[in-house]
Amino acid sequence: MLHCSLVGSARVADKGLVRERILIVDDHPLTRDALAALLAQQGFEVVGEAADGEEALRAARKHDPDVVLLDLTMPGMDGLTALPKIREEAPGSEVVVLTASDTEENLLAAIRAGAAGYLLKTESPEQIAAFLRGVVRGDAALSGGVARRLLDRVREYGRFGGVPDSITELLSAREVEVLLLLDEHLGTDEIAQRLFISEHTVRSHVKNLLRKLGVSSRREALERLDSARAA
Repeated sequence: MLHCSLVGSARVADKGLVRERILIVDDHPLTRDALAALLAQQGFEVVGEAADGEEALRAARKHDPDVVLLDLTMPGMDGLTALPKIREEAPGSEVVVLTASDTEENLLAAIRAGAAGYLLKTESPEQIAAFLRGVVRGDAALSGGVARRLLDRVREYGRFGGVPDSITELLSAREVEVLLLLDEHLGTDEIAQRLFISEHTVRSHVKNLLRKLGVSSRREALERLDSARAA
């Protein structure tokens, strides 16, 4: 169930700010209405709504939003099925899952399908808005418990995937993915295609991982990775 304070507690955004364009996908009309009211109050432009995956594809193609806010459990085409198709139809749009499901299976499936975020419906209205603005800037959006679960999984991946814990402890899951693809000598455009994200988002992840690793270039990041592997 959506957070009880979703409607009525949102702060009106300052006038003059750029309005991020949002498409809301959820099969419950009341939830869509509540989200639309929240996001409008927070200064977002809600460009469309959809009740299932098929409608979401048509709406994404028509409106090309900055962010698609996507539920997972819907009749017909569900969110996990629709997610990669939305990325194909609107490659400039980021997709953020907003769901009641905190299972690891759904979390990992959404990320592998190209989601830029995975939020739980228990999040506060202000936090949802902050996460969405972060995604537009190129950040990832993960609810606290979800982030912890993903971190544990990434650390496990680090032990078995050739990335030492000394590296995975510093980086987000997506940043580890980008680092591994850099290690395969892929360029920005190739990484974007592989991960179903924009080139802008790839550059943002690279900038963040360089900062976290304390290096100034992609070459130095790979040298840091090689040194950690040899330690």
